[in-house]
Amino acid sequence: MGNCWTGEQCSLSKVSTNNKSSHPPSPSTTHKPTSTDSNGGNSINQLSAPHEVEDLRQNSGSNVYVFTFNELKTITKNFRVDYVLGEGGFGTVYKGHIDEDMKPGLNAQPVAVKVLDPEGHQGHREWLAEVIFLGQLSHPHLVKLIGYCCEDEHRLLVYEFMARGSLENHLFRKMSVPLPWSIRMKIALGAAKGLAFLHVAEKPVIYRDFKTSNILLDTDYTAKLSDFGLAKGGPEGDQTHVSTRVMGTYGYAAPEYVMTGHLTARSDVYSFGVVLLELLTGRRSMDKTRPSREYNLAEWARPLLNEKRKLLRILDPRMEGEYSVKGAQKAATLAYQCLSQNPKARPLMKDVVETLEPLQITTDMENTSFTYSVGSGVTTYEVSSQSTGNDI
Repeated sequence: MGNCWTGEQCSLSKVSTNNKSSHPPSPSTTHKPTSTDSNGGNSINQLSAPHEVEDLRQNSGSNVYVFTFNELKTITKNFRVDYVLGEGGFGTVYKGHIDEDMKPGLNAQPVAVKVLDPEGHQGHREWLAEVIFLGQLSHPHLVKLIGYCCEDEHRLLVYEFMARGSLENHLFRKMSVPLPWSIRMKIALGAAKGLAFLHVAEKPVIYRDFKTSNILLDTDYTAKLSDFGLAKGGPEGDQTHVSTRVMGTYGYAAPEYVMTGHLTARSDVYSFGVVLLELLTGRRSMDKTRPSREYNLAEWARPLLNEKRKLLRILDPRMEGEYSVKGAQKAATLAYQCLSQNPKARPLMKDVVETLEPLQITTDMENTSFTYSVGSGVTTYEVSSQSTGNDI
């Protein structure tokens, strides 16, 4: 799983986006959410102290198991260093294995155990948000929360194990094998379906921290959203938005949210546009190693997305031209729409899903076979079609 749970999740300063040359503060300058946020969503803000979580299991869903701290020590071999999968603002994530006799009805399986660091950037409220949202929501494109531990000062979460780690690692880790076009589009569609589900749930949810490090992949590269610590209940009744402290990750947060603190589902759509752009270009959302004009990926690339020749120049060179030109143009147009400065001009996530579904079938690529070694196994992808992928 690598560092699949890492990422620069932090409070965002409300700085003017008109000053393109200003750099955001260091990710280390983080702040916990305040208790004065309006619309706490699903009573998360009301459950802020350890003694208030006695009925947590009832609130978190009947399919979520309660683990003791000793049980989690057992399945992680006392949190062995060589079991570490990654570290982030929440704390450390360990791989573990549940035996079939540990809990009645719980099958033997590998798991990921996330341990809250009391000194970390995320706290009890984010832990509760994760338990409540993932405990109540179930979807093929959301990581399954198996259980939690709330014992004394210990706060832990137990998830299904995602064998291929995060999209971030596949796109940006130096030694990673480049993802083929078909897999990139599969990941984009899966992640879009996850967001669309949240937005139209009985009680709509705004994810608020959509980024490559929070998109995890199973053995078949099925994308699942993880880390719901910053998720918020959507606006209700006559409300048009949720007013909240600005939190998230630089480069992914929608500009109007950064400026005003007004959070809507269209804020997630903007973040999706950034991730889609990362899939297309192989570039990070924010990259200080590039020339200053290219530092912010969305600002630099968006004007190039509607021009075919310019688009083909910025597509990820690691794909070596093996992609659908028509598909790339349609995906680029979608990213352009998602990244609109006007939130109302952005598509709904259900419309994003409808746009991406036809791109799962490539019609302008030659017969190509991709063979990659991943860990101890070998995976072969075959894309069959008619003509070369980079003809102009």
